Amino acid sequence: MAESDPRPNPAGAGGTAVGRVLAINVGVALPLVVAGAGTEAVVLSAIRKHPLSTLHHPIAVGVHRLGLAGDEQVDRTIHGGVGRAVYAYPIEHYTWWNSRRREAGVEEAERPLAFGAMGENLTIQGLLEAALWVGDRLRVGEVELVVESPRRPCYKFNAVMGYAQAVRDMTQSGFSGVYLSVAQPGVIRAGDNMLLTPGPRQIPMSCLNPRHGA
Repeated sequence: MAESDPRPNPAGAGGTAVGRVLAINVGVALPLVVAGAGTEAVVLSAIRKHPLSTLHHPIAVGVHRLGLAGDEQVDRTIHGGVGRAVYAYPIEHYTWWNSRRREAGVEEAERPLAFGAMGENLTIQGLLEAALWVGDRLRVGEVELVVESPRRPCYKFNAVMGYAQAVRDMTQSGFSGVYLSVAQPGVIRAGDNMLLTPGPRQIPMSCLNPRHGA
C-alpha cells in the first residue's frame, strides 16, 4: 500500500526544498495482455514497476543518463531515452486514481494502488506538475534531473490500470507526472529531498500537458 510520509521537508543547499522521494521503482520487460477493438494481444512492456527503495528500506539506486539501474525500457521511441530517462509521479494523485478504478468496476480496486502503479520510477510527494517549467532542475541525492515534458500515456496504461478509459482520464485530469532527463548521474535513495532550481521559466508544464488544449 502506498502511503505518504508525514515528515516535513527540511531546507537544503543548492535549491529550494520542494518535496521528497517516497519510493524508487524499477521494472523488467514482461508479457502484457492488451485489448483493443474486441481483440487481445500480448506485448512486451516494463510499465509494471515495483519498489526497490522505500522509506523503510532506503536502498541506494544508481541513476545513469538513460535511467535507473535495474529498470528496463522496451521501446525508447515512446518511453525512455535521454529526454525521458526518469519518470516521476506525485503520490497526491493516487487517491483520485483509486476512486476512478472503483468507479470503473476494476477487480481488486478496493486494494489501494502500490508505489510504482503508474509506471513511475520516482514516487514523489510535495511537488505537482503545475509547479514545474521545462528546464527546471531537481537535485535528488547525488543526481541532478531536468524537467522535460509531461507523460502522454499509450494504450498499455489502460491494461495496467484495468479499465479502458485510463488513458483518457490521465489526459483529461492533467495528472500526467513528469519526464526527466539526467544532467548528473549518481545515487539516490528513498527519503531524499528534492531541491528545485528554476530554469529559464519560458514554458510551463501546464502548456505542454494535453489537458491544456482540451
